[in-house]
Amino acid sequence: MKNSKHFPVSGEVKIFQVDNPWIYVDVPKKYTDDTKHLADRGLVAITATLGTSIWNTSLMPMGDGTQFIPLPAKVRKLENVEIGDRIKLSFVLRKR
Repeated sequence: MKNSKHFPVSGEVKIFQVDNPWIYVDVPKKYTDDTKHLADRGLVAITATLGTSIWNTSLMPMGDGTQFIPLPAKVRKLENVEIGDRIKLSFVLRKR
């Protein structure tokens, strides 16, 4: 999306323990408040950027009113990211 607002995110890479664990970074609450009206079944479509990696994903609901960005294995491997690392990424909103 040209001229789209970039939302910077920094935080610790965490693991959400379920049957198939999610590796993720939390989204600041202020962005959740700004984007929740765009949610479709709780998801907000975004394009995320971490280092040289760019991928389409969604802001995912955590269940407590906050959101997270999942970090796919391919991106984590390419960017050398592990659980517990502090990272900086950004995202832009996209249309579904």
